[in-house]
Amino acid sequence: MGGLEGRAALVTGGGSGIGLGTARRLAADGAHVTIAARTEDRLRDAVEEIRAVAADGATVAYAVCDVTVEDDVRAAVERARAATGTLDILFACAGGARNFGAVVDCDAPGWWATVELNVLGTFLAIKHAAAAMIASGRGGSIIGMSSIAGHATHRLMSSYCVGKAGIEMLVKVAADELGAHGIRVNAVQPGLVDTELVAFVTAGGKLLDDYLAQMPISRVGTVDDVANLVRFLAGPESSWITGQTIGVDGGHQLRRGPDYGLLAE
Repeated sequence: MGGLEGRAALVTGGGSGIGLGTARRLAADGAHVTIAARTEDRLRDAVEEIRAVAADGATVAYAVCDVTVEDDVRAAVERARAATGTLDILFACAGGARNFGAVVDCDAPGWWATVELNVLGTFLAIKHAAAAMIASGRGGSIIGMSSIAGHATHRLMSSYCVGKAGIEMLVKVAADELGAHGIRVNAVQPGLVDTELVAFVTAGGKLLDDYLAQMPISRVGTVDDVANLVRFLAGPESSWITGQTIGVDGGHQLRRGPDYGLLAE
């Protein structure tokens, strides 16, 4: 543990799930952590949870933020900079699915809302975090949140797949542009991770069985599995890695994606 002392980190989607678990890990390793999400009550509770494990001297703060609203994102970055005067780490974790259904049946506004949440939300976070990192002159590390859905098809989840694939290309372009400033940009690509958002899958049934059948290491992932990878990409141990999307999925991407059509059966 340790190694991030004196660094400031912003985690969007930090009120729960993978975002919260990663914020805990960064704070435990000494980073000053700011979490951002839309629900203030959840953020307050999360801050107390993070403070319980934070290293001595590490501060924890929050910013109420809708990542699709540019003013909110700009304010969250400023809040994260308050601890040290700069920003060193961004984990753009906020995202999700707001649409489900066959391509021929999806309503356009719902389909686009998912793409907007994932792609625009990640873009705005990178835009403003990178500007702060450039201004500091000391570089930084940005990590985006993809999914096996950015690589493998998920039936009935076209908008989510497109959104995650968009994040992966955004990460590559940003890495190419920002490398000259000493800023590294990568993404993590989790498989099925045990969080409340996918409790309807992990509770059991045909869809869970289908997930497990496609994993060489056949188990549901944990928040810590992902947090450990983000921590590696955030720190000096990965100083020559940029433009990459790294799977943390038990090998799921070696096979096919899950069949969400099983939910309709």
